[in-house]
Amino acid sequence: MFNAAVWTAVFGLFGIAASFFESNKGRTLGHCARLWGKYILFFTGVKYSVKGLNNLDTDSCYIFAGNHASGFDIPLAFAGLPFWLISVAKIELKSIFILGWVMTTAGHIFVDRRKSESALASLEKSKMSLINNPRSVLLFPEGTRSDDGSIKKFKTGGLMLSLDTKIPIVPVAYKGTFEMLKKDSWSVSNHPLEICIGKPIYPEKYSADSRMKLAEDVRSQVIKLLDQGT
Repeated sequence: MFNAAVWTAVFGLFGIAASFFESNKGRTLGHCARLWGKYILFFTGVKYSVKGLNNLDTDSCYIFAGNHASGFDIPLAFAGLPFWLISVAKIELKSIFILGWVMTTAGHIFVDRRKSESALASLEKSKMSLINNPRSVLLFPEGTRSDDGSIKKFKTGGLMLSLDTKIPIVPVAYKGTFEMLKKDSWSVSNHPLEICIGKPIYPEKYSADSRMKLAEDVRSQVIKLLDQGT
């Protein structure tokens, strides 16, 4: 928590200041977010590895959809995925001092999980932003962290961004994060973490009518990635 607070303030405020001088708003904050993730993991003493990056073109944009088992998933994703990332985040984060300001300036997508119509409106608004200014998206389709480490049903809302923006979905498995920090726990068990990246799933194969199948296919690929090597 201390590391997260310190590096959020350092990189967030620097990125906001730098954004006043850039034409492509949010790109500097995107670089800062990568450093934010790396510094949190480094100063917490966490070692991590990335597997499957060769499946992707680092000059392209993707919607990264993965399991959500721990608070460590987020810094791990920003540290290990070499892309300009924005996240689909719960609206409660918007009210957190400095963090909310930084995320808003960086163009992250806030959704109110308690109000489905409001959440859908936020996603609808973000579609044009992604089309006009392509970026990669960090998405946790379960909607919230797992209580027991198992993967819950994937919701379709965030995944629908792919159909309208034509940005491919990449299944991602975050390994070891649940064992490191379980939900509502303050006890950290330090051991190596791993990101396993699957092959892109292209939106041309799906439609709004087959969105449930899309969610099931993405979830199935994430489970396969988690099972690899176990």
